[in-house]
Amino acid sequence: MGVAGWYVYNLFNSTPTSMGGAVFSLFLIVLVAVWLLVVGHFFFRGMRWTRAAALVWQLFMIVIAVPTLQGGVIVVGLVLLLPAAAVLLLLFTKPVIAWTSQTSGDAKTF
Repeated sequence: MGVAGWYVYNLFNSTPTSMGGAVFSLFLIVLVAVWLLVVGHFFFRGMRWTRAAALVWQLFMIVIAVPTLQGGVIVVGLVLLLPAAAVLLLLFTKPVIAWTSQTSGDAKTF
């Protein structure tokens, strides 16, 4: 949601080339933010499908981080790359797999 707020702030302080494109981009940013909040909520409830959603998002972050690093924007590239790499590693640890694969109680799949 912070990125959406930053985007709106910049939208009011500069003139976009296409207002329709800028509004659509804002819509997509808000949609992704809501989706990530949903994934985070259900991850902490132990739902199995959230690992796949988190994996896909981290791969997207790496796809954005590598060209950013190659473009010479080192700090932003590292800010995108390092947390994504850490989450990718943590997604496959035994505690995370055990948490999202609990069999006691009700089924935790969607």
